[in-house]
Amino acid sequence: MTVRRRLDGLLAAMARHRAKAGPLAEAVDHFRKVTRSYRPGLFHCYAIADLPRTNNDLEQLFGSYRRHERRVSGRKVSSSATVLRGPVRVAAALATKLRRRDARDLAGADRQRWRQVRASLERRRRARVPRVQFRRDPEGYLRRLEQLLCQPTLLA
Repeated sequence: MTVRRRLDGLLAAMARHRAKAGPLAEAVDHFRKVTRSYRPGLFHCYAIADLPRTNNDLEQLFGSYRRHERRVSGRKVSSSATVLRGPVRVAAALATKLRRRDARDLAGADRQRWRQVRASLERRRRARVPRVQFRRDPEGYLRRLEQLLCQPTLLA
């Protein structure tokens, strides 16, 4: 891998010429130490095809999604659905940017995995419902909750 070899060469040159750095020799040591500690994750992006290489690339991808979402919805801010349904919406938006999709792509989908994702999204939606109900009418929500707790239970 070219990038890895170039970094190794730079670090080796820094070690060889450390004495020439004068008062910055400690900074050279520190840079080499920190680089060594980050090394295991530094080249991960090169092991996965089509993974953006830098944070800037990722920022650009998510920024373009956010702009598109605002333009389509007419909102000034991003929809909360991006957070709630993000694993599906963002992935679908980014996948369609890479290449055009058609019905044949859906035919090969893993239906079991699709059901798992749908169930996960539904669990997240159901968890939000009581919070929304509480925010809209806290007293009514607490009154209903108290009624449920005070109901006699049937013994089995």
